[in-house]
Amino acid sequence: TPQYENPWTIPNMLSMTRIGLAPVLGYLIIEEDFNIALGVFALAGLTDLLDGFIARNWANQKSALGSALDPLADKILISILYVSLTYADLIPVPLTYMIISRDVMLIAAVFYVRYRTLPTPRTLAKYFNPCYATARLKPTFISKVNTAVQLILVAASLAAPVFNYADSIYLQMLWCFTAFTTAASAYSYYHYGRKTVQVIKD
Repeated sequence: TPQYENPWTIPNMLSMTRIGLAPVLGYLIIEEDFNIALGVFALAGLTDLLDGFIARNWANQKSALGSALDPLADKILISILYVSLTYADLIPVPLTYMIISRDVMLIAAVFYVRYRTLPTPRTLAKYFNPCYATARLKPTFISKVNTAVQLILVAASLAAPVFNYADSIYLQMLWCFTAFTTAASAYSYYHYGRKTVQVIKD
């Protein structure tokens, strides 16, 4: 039986803030306001660190919704950042295509898991009710590493035009490493599958 829980926790609010900052960052990058974008990105990164810290240290702030909302916020932020940085010629197209493809598959999997874990009769109201917790997601270790590497590349790419190192060989090496961790992360979800989902039962 699903649990009824309070979705209005501080970590969930921080994740929603991060989702809200994503289009702002995309706009700033396309307009080539890289200095401001770097500051806004640092703020988004701070919300990510804070929501994880609060959820880990205060039991009443941990929620099943948060276990899905936190990685979803990361994926939305990363997707918008990579598309806009590619538009600004700071990240190569194949890398962005690879990252977006993986994230679309993972987001589709989250929606599928939500559908499969809802008790019958399944209704839209029940499906989209954030108070109705049916499953908790557990990301793989390589997926956490991959998210960190992707965000490091974003920070390095955003700073490149500010500090004039857009053609650096180190940046290109980071592209390759990001591609590797993205592929490894996608494989880890394929390999571990069901182990990354914990169905909530009373």
